[in-house]
Amino acid sequence: MISFDLKCENDHKFESWFQSGDAFDRLVKAKQVICPICGNNKITKALMAPAVSRTKKNNNKNSSIATNALDYMNAMRTIRRQVEENSDYVGSQFAEEARKIHYGETDERNIFGEATKEEAEALKDEGIECERIPWVPDHDA
Repeated sequence: MISFDLKCENDHKFESWFQSGDAFDRLVKAKQVICPICGNNKITKALMAPAVSRTKKNNNKNSSIATNALDYMNAMRTIRRQVEENSDYVGSQFAEEARKIHYGETDERNIFGEATKEEAEALKDEGIECERIPWVPDHDA
């Protein structure tokens, strides 16, 4: 796995993990990488700063953690909205429907649904690209 700092054409910056640099290139080319802030799919790698340790202690650590958690939840909600607006829900038939699309048995389209870890791994073994994403509630508890 590799992490890249990314930015969209609207200059929103975010981070994402990929299986490899080649996987990133394929997903960007297929317009499958989207900005969690605005939903734009014109993504490039941003300049990455090296990790540098600080000597000064952060007294606002809990505040920083809470802000990061809120940012994460908002980004995941944005991703959820984008997926729901731009994909067909296929429920527990995800693996079966992904195979039908991959092998040309049905029209190509974006889908989402549920798959077990084993089903997702089997799809990847067949060369069918899919990703498991955390499905956060669309509202606060």
